[in-house]
Amino acid sequence: MLRGLFTAASGMYASQRKTEMLSNNIANAQTPGYKTDDAHVRAFPEMLLERFDASRMERDRRVGSLHTGVYMQEIIPRFIQGDLRQTDHPTDLAIMDRGTGTALFTIEQNGGIKYTRNGRFTVDPSGYLTTDSGHYVLDGNLNRIRVNSEQFQVDAGGRLLEDGVERARIRIAHADNPNILRKDGDGLYGMENDALLPLAENGTYTVSQGFLEGSNVDLSRSMADMLAAYRSFEANQKVLQAYDRSLDKAVNEIGRVSG
Repeated sequence: MLRGLFTAASGMYASQRKTEMLSNNIANAQTPGYKTDDAHVRAFPEMLLERFDASRMERDRRVGSLHTGVYMQEIIPRFIQGDLRQTDHPTDLAIMDRGTGTALFTIEQNGGIKYTRNGRFTVDPSGYLTTDSGHYVLDGNLNRIRVNSEQFQVDAGGRLLEDGVERARIRIAHADNPNILRKDGDGLYGMENDALLPLAENGTYTVSQGFLEGSNVDLSRSMADMLAAYRSFEANQKVLQAYDRSLDKAVNEIGRVSG
C-alpha cells in the first residue's frame, strides 16, 4: 500500500512540473524567438513480484508486475521556425532557416558567449547594438558592433551597412543539433563548457530587417495539454486520498482491540 502512495505522489509531482512548463510556454507566447518546451515523461523501472514460501524457503509463484511511478526526465525546446512578423523598425532582425539545424545571433553576456533567436535589438547610449536586455550583439570576430544611429541597413547575409559602407557582419552561429543548446533564461542559450558554435554557412539562413520571429508556441495545444496535466494531477490525488483512507481504516478500525 505504501508503494501505491509513492506511485501516486510521483504522478502528482510529474504533472505539477509539466503544468509549470506549460504555464511558462503560454506566458511566452508573444515573446520574439521563443522556442516552446516539450516535456519527456518516463516511467520508473517496473518491478516483478513473486510470492515467497517461508516454510519451504523458496519462491512459490509469480504475483505479477508492479509499476513504481513516473518522472519528468527532461525538458527539451522545440526548435521549429516561428512566423515572421513585420515591424518596420530597423533594429528588429529575424532569422529564417534555410537548411537543417538552426541559426542564431551571437550575444555577449557578462563576458561569456550566448546565442538567441530574439532579434529585438536596440542601440545603447554608447552606440553599441544590444538586445532589449542590454547584452551586446557580436560580429564575426566576436567584437561588439558599434553604429552611428539606428538608421542602418542589414542585408540577407547579416552584413550591417551605413550609407552603403559595411560596418560589420553580424555573427550568425549554427547549431546542427539544437538539442545540445542549454537554456540560460532571458531568451538566451549557451553551450556546455562555453564551447563556441561554428559560423552558419551562406545559404543556410536569411536575415530579414524590420521583422521579428514570433514564438512557436501553439496556444491551443498548450491549453489542451494543460487541462490534461490538471486532470492527471487530480486523478493521482484521488488515488492518494483513497490509499490514505484505507490506511486510516487499517490503523484505527481493523487494528482496534476491544477491551
